[in-house]
Amino acid sequence: MNFEIPNFALALPEIFVLTMACAILLIDLFIPKHAKTLTYLLAQITLLGAAILTFQQYGHPGSVTTFNGMFVLNNLAIVLKLFIYLSAFASFLYARSYLPKTKIPYGEYFVLGLFSVLGMMVIVSAHNFIVLFLGLELFSLPIYAMVALRRDEGICVEAAIKYFVTGAIATGTLLYGLSMLYGATGSMDITRVSEVIMQSSLSDELILVFGLVFAVVGMVFKLGAVPFHMWVPDVYEGAPTPVVLFLGTTAKIAALGLLFRLLVDGLQPLSVQWQDLLIIVAVLSMALGNLAAIVQSNIKRMLAYSSIAHMGYMALGLVTATPQGYGAALFYMITYAIMTLGAFGVVAIMNNAGCEASKVSDLRGLNSRNPWLALMMLLVMFSMAGIPPIVGFMAKLSILEALIGVHLVWLAAIALFFAVIGAYYYIRVVKVMYFEEPEDATPIKYPVDMQIAISLSGVGLLVLGIVPGALFTLCQAVFGATPY
Repeated sequence: MNFEIPNFALALPEIFVLTMACAILLIDLFIPKHAKTLTYLLAQITLLGAAILTFQQYGHPGSVTTFNGMFVLNNLAIVLKLFIYLSAFASFLYARSYLPKTKIPYGEYFVLGLFSVLGMMVIVSAHNFIVLFLGLELFSLPIYAMVALRRDEGICVEAAIKYFVTGAIATGTLLYGLSMLYGATGSMDITRVSEVIMQSSLSDELILVFGLVFAVVGMVFKLGAVPFHMWVPDVYEGAPTPVVLFLGTTAKIAALGLLFRLLVDGLQPLSVQWQDLLIIVAVLSMALGNLAAIVQSNIKRMLAYSSIAHMGYMALGLVTATPQGYGAALFYMITYAIMTLGAFGVVAIMNNAGCEASKVSDLRGLNSRNPWLALMMLLVMFSMAGIPPIVGFMAKLSILEALIGVHLVWLAAIALFFAVIGAYYYIRVVKVMYFEEPEDATPIKYPVDMQIAISLSGVGLLVLGIVPGALFTLCQAVFGATPY
């Protein structure tokens, strides 16, 4: 047997994040409590360094593999990693002031977050079932602990247990599906699995279909879509706001990377089968997510059901099974992550300022207390509702165009119908902020870094809605598609 030395340069960002996370873990043990800000700074430096190393890799022609074909680097993996870093950076920024006031362990949040980011990086570059599973576990386990960081709050512990139990079931289901696929194809290499399915009549075998179903079920669990959504509202409500920020942005992007690796790269020959599954998931998610969100009074639960609906819209891009549809799904997920950063950023800012923001009614008269913060929330709500010229409109439009391009007009009509229904609860938030009197008229003040972060989120949504070309072209290009 010939042993080939791996090309470690391709995995340099992962090596850097792993090294820095371990170093920060040790440093945090020895620094005094009044110097804990050093942990935050080192975590942010780690993300910036990883972003620089990853960006330097962009532009590789095609896909390059290393570690005996288990690790792949291509432009899709690079784009996903860059937006994972961006989301994690913003989540860490909002957590800096929030954690000390809520007595959440400071260093643990950032170290666990970095290890979870490392797992996400492994997922989006996985080229083998084993590596995919290891990345999934490394990504999930730290988040379970992050949800329970507020140990004195029963609702946080309850949310962590629910998330852990459902996550364990999802992981087991996914692993069972992967084992079936391995048994049917004789390979754990994702590209090889696709080739074996195309070159033989295995696509007619029942075991492949069963393996596909179990794998899709496991991935839909991680995505938080119907009918495997039961953990989402409870975890969003119970977890600390910075953890929900992290979970609702970075974790969603990583879950989309998991879908791309398994369905697009590995199981594309079975697209007819997984298209039918995703159609059911998408329609149910849009229906239940939008209808359930209407009756929510808790803002976190409302945004949780909203996320379920948005995952349904994103899944419609995958349903098309075309490069244009994949690009639209990626564009939708990136813009959704920015929207989530803005929505939960406002909640985090209000909680940080000592203003309880657990219910929609707590946003009453926000415009009179802080007009800029209310404007940023308005842009976020309008974007989530798909109102032009905010980028949420372009994201939904790209999905509808992809569906019409493959003659799924009826599905596009259903998506449009539920988008109109969903606009109600977003506009309700705007009405509460601008047309109701606040119970407490005290002005809301918050740190400069939070001001910059929330401003970039809100203004970014507006700018991307007016000039979406660069980001949309990038999302299409990583799949080799031509923009509309």
